[in-house]
Amino acid sequence: MNRQTRTLFFTLNLSHAECLLYYKGYVRQIMVTTEDNQRIQFPAQFIQRFVSENGVHGRFQLVFNAENKLISLVKVV
Repeated sequence: MNRQTRTLFFTLNLSHAECLLYYKGYVRQIMVTTEDNQRIQFPAQFIQRFVSENGVHGRFQLVFNAENKLISLVKVV
């Protein structure tokens, strides 16, 4: 990562039923607490590729640009 980006880590555990709320449009934002205790909100569309029949589970990395725009979400564990 360069100096123009900010990286945060968090763990997410959503059931399949919870993920359906995002897919159906009832919930548009995901709110997480990062490992350094920051509360971050981002669009639910970013988790779509990680949804399985069991939901979404794992440790993730968020990367923001200098303007605090989310540029990447990567599953790391």
